[in-house]
Amino acid sequence: MKILVVGAGAVGGYFGGRLAEKGEDVTFLVRPRRMQELEQSGLRISSPHGDVKLSPRLIEAGTDETFDLILLSTKAYHLDQVVQDIEPFVAEHTYILPLLNGMAHLERLTETFGDHRVLGGLCFIESTLDEQGRILQTSPSHHLLFGPLTGERTQRLEELERHLTGTKAPIKYSETIIRDMWNKYLFITTFSGVTSLFRSAIGPIREQAQGMELIRQLTAEAKQAMEQQGAVFSDEIEQVQEQQIRQMSETMKSSLQRDMEKGNDVESTHLFQTLLSTEETAQPLLRMIHTNLEIYRNQLKQV
Repeated sequence: MKILVVGAGAVGGYFGGRLAEKGEDVTFLVRPRRMQELEQSGLRISSPHGDVKLSPRLIEAGTDETFDLILLSTKAYHLDQVVQDIEPFVAEHTYILPLLNGMAHLERLTETFGDHRVLGGLCFIESTLDEQGRILQTSPSHHLLFGPLTGERTQRLEELERHLTGTKAPIKYSETIIRDMWNKYLFITTFSGVTSLFRSAIGPIREQAQGMELIRQLTAEAKQAMEQQGAVFSDEIEQVQEQQIRQMSETMKSSLQRDMEKGNDVESTHLFQTLLSTEETAQPLLRMIHTNLEIYRNQLKQV
């Protein structure tokens, strides 16, 4: 099975690297700068789950070839360009597996490629690129879930499962991928929201009584907004996710916060604006976080 990973950054590079390490037929679609970097130094992963250095196959947009699976881990603000880039690689049998946070990207992808090609997917991982282009993966969790949007398990999906599983990073098939994605969206909205608002790792926020109260308030606001968009959660989801936040390493940061620290763009529209209601007095904490991110983005444009 031919697998194309779009980008070789902190997420795509990590999971694609683990698949290549296993022996799967993995190709990376990369920009010229990243291609030069990988050709010189290789794809390097530093992780508590095992270091690896690989020399994977690399291609640029415009190559005439199709793939069985295309793995997307791009940022939401790059999605339109990525859709154009991957269209030539898509055949009738191709699966597209996005790992973007949130839910809004599914509509864009299914409109273009059809819901029979697009899978649901998510991952939990803390990873980043250092100045030398190495992938630094630091969290105990480094797993990926995927499954069909239609809920139908097919022979071809079972074949895909055989190729994706068995790596050093747990990759698992889910019968409930839509529910899993909403759960992840709720978690990442809370986690990235408070860490970006306070410019802090989760530990110092948790230590403050008011910090934990704001975490609960943000979870409640986001959950209500998601339920209005069709999400269904278990009755105890708030307590489960609060416990997850309490168990995180005190130094853990969201990827959105790390992007801010690097001076990169952030996914404020995809993650937060899509949850805002038309009632201006509602969702005060969600609105504060979105405003904070938009101020940051406007400052970027002025640099």
